[in-house]
Amino acid sequence: MDLSGLTLTQLRYLLAVDEHRSFRGAAESCHVSQPALSMQIRRLEEILGVRLFDRETSPVVTTDVGTRVVTQARLVLRECARFPDVAQSFDMVSGSYRLGVIPTLARTLIPRLVTSFTKAYPRVHLVIEELPTDLLVRRLLEDTMDGGLAVTPLGIPAIHERHLGFERFFVYLSPKHALTKLTEIRQSDLVEYKPWLLSEEHCFRTQILHLCSVDMRPEPADGGIRFEAGSLDTLVDIVDTGHGLTLLPELVAARIAPERKSQLRPFAPPVPVRRISLIHSRQQERRPLTDALLSTLSERLPASLRRRATDAVIPPTLPAPRRKR
Repeated sequence: MDLSGLTLTQLRYLLAVDEHRSFRGAAESCHVSQPALSMQIRRLEEILGVRLFDRETSPVVTTDVGTRVVTQARLVLRECARFPDVAQSFDMVSGSYRLGVIPTLARTLIPRLVTSFTKAYPRVHLVIEELPTDLLVRRLLEDTMDGGLAVTPLGIPAIHERHLGFERFFVYLSPKHALTKLTEIRQSDLVEYKPWLLSEEHCFRTQILHLCSVDMRPEPADGGIRFEAGSLDTLVDIVDTGHGLTLLPELVAARIAPERKSQLRPFAPPVPVRRISLIHSRQQERRPLTDALLSTLSERLPASLRRRATDAVIPPTLPAPRRKR
């Protein structure tokens, strides 16, 4: 098969028709005339010797072989988009870098990164987006995100995890809670209590449920009320009103107001921790820039997070898959 006449423009037109299910809609999205687009699609069909679309239906239907060609075309165009990164290999610590951060790390890590990183690498345009773990991983696998800050281990073969530090868990209690009489909390102390939780898209929720031995069923945390928050700050505010308890990661606990510090309790050994990592696809082209991010964050993290977790418990980051009944 002679592919010398195949062009990237033909592949882009192919994807446009597959997406819009219409030659007219595809032509409008590509800003070309419909006859010009149709001619290129027919030329592509002649080169490949197959029929890519059923033009007799409305909307247009991609044939079975056409669907496979569309998948391959998407891969070809995605790899071609990497050429700018390859061309910048002489100075890879420059250009645009898309960084995803899970919500429970964004407020505590990003302020530590932004000033130092932009000062050290002024030629980098850092685009930061707050994303839940599952969406962050999907974006990395789809190559629409270059790197991410997340809690690991994730156990995903295509994702590389580069360890940054271990963040301890603390228990945050309402002022008159029964557990305030304890100076340290054991996991067994939490079994009879229902903690206030983040909503389901947060991996921190899974870790709290595991540490407190709480069933995944949505039961009220206090006084018949069930509330699932979008931020840890909201959970702190609820506890401050005199209701129940919640768990906080170390950097969030450090921001608690001085007059409320007496409501925090550390865990007795083995201390629960969460492992913070910089994650990226194993086939990533921006490795020097990722190295620069890792180095900057490592320098800016408190020394307490850089300790080795020799006597610690790391709860699961992702919920276990549900069994089919």
